[in-house]
Amino acid sequence: MIHVLAHIEIRPGQRDAVLREFHRIVPLVLAEAGCLEYRPTVDAATPLERQQRNPDRIIMIERWESVEHLEAHLAAPHMLEFRERVKGLVLQSVLHVVEPA
Repeated sequence: MIHVLAHIEIRPGQRDAVLREFHRIVPLVLAEAGCLEYRPTVDAATPLERQQRNPDRIIMIERWESVEHLEAHLAAPHMLEFRERVKGLVLQSVLHVVEPA
């Protein structure tokens, strides 16, 4: 099993538009073979001093049975369409693929 943390930097003020697009594909992704978890998250409002908050960031939390399942997900037609719909709204996306230690 692998975990994916995708840090997605959004054009200022466009986070809600990108979240709407994510919510459209969540059911499709959860139906993919090997998908154990797939959800968009945003920074929580907390009193923690060390927390970094960014209103223009989405962090996707994902769990996959294998890297092969993740690779199939990244090439899925609905993901290609999703990336096309948000390409003008996303500034940068960084994937962190980790496994339990």
